[in-house]
Amino acid sequence: MTQTMTQLSRAVDQREWRRMDEHLVSLVDSTSFEADQYRTLRHALERTHAAKKVIGVTSAVPGDGKTTTAINLAGVLAQAPDARILIVDLDLRTPSLADRLGLTVQSPGLVDLVFDPALTLDGVARRHPQFRLEVLPAGRALTVPYEVLKSPRLAELMLQASRQYHYVIVDTPPLVAVQDARLIADWVDGFVMVVAAHRTPRKLLEESLNLMEPAKLIGLIFNGEDRRRSGYYGGYYTSKGKHHGWWRVGNGHGNGHGNGNGHGQRTSVLDTALRTFLGRPR
Repeated sequence: MTQTMTQLSRAVDQREWRRMDEHLVSLVDSTSFEADQYRTLRHALERTHAAKKVIGVTSAVPGDGKTTTAINLAGVLAQAPDARILIVDLDLRTPSLADRLGLTVQSPGLVDLVFDPALTLDGVARRHPQFRLEVLPAGRALTVPYEVLKSPRLAELMLQASRQYHYVIVDTPPLVAVQDARLIADWVDGFVMVVAAHRTPRKLLEESLNLMEPAKLIGLIFNGEDRRRSGYYGGYYTSKGKHHGWWRVGNGHGNGHGNGNGHGQRTSVLDTALRTFLGRPR
């Protein structure tokens, strides 16, 4: 009991926290229009993906806004009265989640938790003093995180987290640059793909979607489209219906799934979204 109380006391130590990034609108300005756009995503998750509790947030390439999206999604989920939300930094090569949230003491973290069996999830996760949100920082950065990502201990910890929390939001590495996000796909219920409008190369987005198991894709977040209107959130597209390969577009040959006609015409929901937000193929 003493150990448990010590862990809880440490978890809510306000000296570990400083001012967070102003782009985390769901936490710093929860009544704003921008924050309301993230609540649209929350509604989509709760309504059409209720069984998915461990949500990975990824992107094709670095710099598309996945960490901002992951934190804002966790923030709106944490607004529920009885919520218990955990956000995990699994971008172990370049961790930034804790810093964005203002957490000054980032060790021990996930890496330490995997390598040291004496540490516990309850003891390492930091509870934010203002929100129903707990943070599992990456801990020390790793140049080669393969052993951590393939560790049975990590799989056990994520299973434990899925049982203890209403949602576990995981900030994962970009899909194309490294294989890290693909290594953890087995214990992630679904992925949200963040796309930077007018920035993400179309070919790399297509490549990243082709690397993903179709059933794992929850939807696309288009980030930064028309900033004057919608700030950091631009749109949301989901893979509904029986055609599970509709994102395999742009090769001119079709795949027999995307639009149901098998003739390679670019009429899928994703392709419409790509033209709208990314412009002409690059």
